[in-house]
Parts: sequence; structure tokens; C-alpha cells
Amino acid sequence: MNKLGTVIRFSFMSKIRKRSFLITMLVIAILITVLANVPFLIDKFMNKDEKALNIGLVYEPQPAIAEKFRQVSDQLKSPDYALVDYKGEVNDEQLQQDLTDKKLDAYLKFSQDSSVGFPEVTYVSKSGDDPGQGLSASLQSALQSVKMQTIAGGSLSDSQLAELVAPVTLNAEKAGSTAGGDQDGKSSESTKVANYIYVYVLIILFLMINTTTGSMIASEVTAEKSSRIMEILITSVSPLVQMFGKIIAMFLLGLMQIVFFAVVVVANISMPHNREAIKGLGVDISQISADVFLYGLVFYILGYFLYATLFAAIGSLVSRTEELGQAIMPITLLLMVSFYIGIFSIATPNTMLIKIASFIPFTSPISMLVRVGVGEVAAWEIVVSLVILLVATFLFGWLSAKIYRTGVLLYGKRPSLKELGKAMRAYKM
Repeated sequence: MNKLGTVIRFSFMSKIRKRSFLITMLVIAILITVLANVPFLIDKFMNKDEKALNIGLVYEPQPAIAEKFRQVSDQLKSPDYALVDYKGEVNDEQLQQDLTDKKLDAYLKFSQDSSVGFPEVTYVSKSGDDPGQGLSASLQSALQSVKMQTIAGGSLSDSQLAELVAPVTLNAEKAGSTAGGDQDGKSSESTKVANYIYVYVLIILFLMINTTTGSMIASEVTAEKSSRIMEILITSVSPLVQMFGKIIAMFLLGLMQIVFFAVVVVANISMPHNREAIKGLGVDISQISADVFLYGLVFYILGYFLYATLFAAIGSLVSRTEELGQAIMPITLLLMVSFYIGIFSIATPNTMLIKIASFIPFTSPISMLVRVGVGEVAAWEIVVSLVILLVATFLFGWLSAKIYRTGVLLYGKRPSLKELGKAMRAYKM
């Protein structure tokens, strides 16, 4: 145990002292900070000079419709535009001059012909471009209300017209659920959103950290072989102690990264401007279910040790660092397959694909997490998936240990499966 602790401590400290590792951590922290503050930065640097556009409202030749549009706009109080009335006769030259003098940003005019029930409306600006999405939506909303009033011809009340214009809300409810109070519904929705975000983040962390730490394990083993340091190390520390010491050290390194990134995220979302933005989206991170958090941690740990032992075994078979990338490619592809199944199924967590993947050891850490967090899963399915993953972790750990024990002393060309099998049979474990 003393030797194992020494290997763990040496491997851990040698990694966190590397300048490249520290720079990578800093760059990712900066990237997280920027992404967390994108809405605020856009508002601060791009929209700080935005103001309501002055839009001229030409009353002729449809003064009644123009007056209704003015009344509806006053009721809606849109921040996107302010109306400038042009009552009576007004010619295009005067309007064009006001655009040139920047008294107006654009103007609206109605066509003479209203035989179809409502005249055509034209938005005229100096550039001739269409209004932006926000302004266009505001204008169309007011015009739609005016159109309703015009076609109804006074036969409907204002409240009835408002109901006609208002969009229909489609609510979703789980079958068999009881209709609780609004507070219960809001709490359930908030929990669902919080779980979705947690699962999404954990999937990305699982891929990023397992790929990084797995590559570190494999590259360190290969570097020790290629420099012949391995021959000196095995005289004082057994290969198995070296292997599991490196794996545990990288596991602790991965946990440290998760804690560091979690602190960065919490620090950013705790800022006043971000708290308001998150609250406006209806997200409450504190509503993450405890079982989702617990299962996420368990599946992450088992998944890590499954992949880490494979990375260590592959690294022990490679004699030159130039060949390492090609050697670990199959393991990296397994990680990518697991990632893509989870990330593309997070919106549809009850499909047959993710149900099957949740029982395959190489994909279950992510797939079962998705089902637990945002899908429907029975307790027995979680237990079966965990048992299969646990057995696979021990099985591949045992197999990887045998490969590592023999592989670290095999130099030159990578051994074939037959040669590796002979070497493994010669070592009893």
C-alpha cells in the first residue's frame, strides 16, 4: 500500500505541475465564463445603443385603420418603435426628406384598395431592408389586432378580439398524474429542466475527462516503455501497482477537474445579472433530483475505471509514442459512440436504441444516466445495468492487468493476439 500511495502521489503531482495542464484548465475556465455570460455580454456591448425606432404613421388614405393601429400600439406599448403621426395630406417627398434628416427611421403606409377586407401595409425605410425580427413581430401583432377589429366590424368586444389574437397554449401532462396546484406543477417543471441541464453537462464532462485522463494514462505508460524507464521501475514496483496507481491518480485528477469546473460554473451563475437571466428561463439548479445526482456519480466512477483500464492495457502494448494515437483509436471511438447515443437521445430518452444501450457496459454510463435523469426507467433496470457494468469493470480490469503485466516488457512491433495470448498464459494471476 505504501508503494501504491507513492505511485498515486507521484503520478498526480507530475500532472498538475505541468504548465500545459494548468494552461488547459485556465482556457476551459475562461471559455465556461464567456459562455455563461454571453447574454449579458451581447446586451452590454451590442445592444447598449439600441433605442425605439421612430416610425411614421401615414393616415391617408385609410385614416380609420391608421387611428386603430395607433390605439392598439399605445395599448401594447412596444419598446421596439414609437409612432410619429402624419395626418392629412402628405407627399412622399416630405416623408423622404424626414428620413434623410433622420427625423424618421421608417414609415408605414396603407394602400387605397381595401376591397379584400384589409388594405396592404408597406414598411418604407431608407435602406429598403425588412424590419428586424423583433420589430417585425411587434408590428405584425398590432396589425393583426387591427385587422380583426376591421373585419369583425364592431360585432365583437375588445376582450373577444383579444382572445382571437392570443395564441393557444398546449400543456403536457404525464398520464395518471393528479392535477395538483400550480406550485406543484412549477416545481415539477423546474426539476425536469434542472435534471436536463445536469445530465447534459455530465455527458460532456464524461467524454472530455475520460478522453483526457485515458490518453494521459496511455501516453505515460508508452513514454516509460519507449525511454526504457519501465525496466528500472518494475524492479522496485510491480506492474500492477504501477497500473492501478496511475489509474487512481488520474481518477483523482478527473474529480479535481470536475470540482474546479463546478466552482467556475457556480461562481458565474451566482452573479446578479446571470441569476436574473436564469430565473427568467424558469430554471432552478437546486431542484436537481438527489437520485439523479447519486446515479450520475456512480455511473461516472464505474465508467471511468472501465475505460481507464482499457487505456492502460493498450498503452502497455505500444513501444513508440508515435503509434499511440492509432492504438487507442478504438477505445476513443467507443467513448464517442456512447457520447453521441446519449446526446442525441436526451430529447427522446425512451427510444429502443437508448434502452438497449443502457445495458451495454461501454454505453450504459451515459445512456442509463439519460434515462434516469429525463426519461422513464424501472428500478430493476437500473440495478441490472449497474450489475452488468460492475461485472464488466472487474472483468476488463482483470484482463487489462494481465495484458499490462506482459505488455510492458514487450518491445518492437506490437504483438499479435496469438502472441499476446501466449504471453498472458505464461503469467498466472
